[in-house]
Amino acid sequence: MTVNQALRFIAGTFVLASILLAHFHHGYWLFFTGFVALNLMQSALTQWCPMMTLLRKAGLRDA
Repeated sequence: MTVNQALRFIAGTFVLASILLAHFHHGYWLFFTGFVALNLMQSALTQWCPMMTLLRKAGLRDA
């Protein structure tokens, strides 16, 4: 798995988990969904993402 594939998988998992938590637990979990969205937008503009740095340190390779 490449860094980009892992990043998309993790972001999707976080969004899905926060939607489920908002539905079954409390609506404030949607703020986490917003945080993920802001992080994705920031990484598109700056070409830097904290999760990508962690994934590279974990040994995943770039595409």
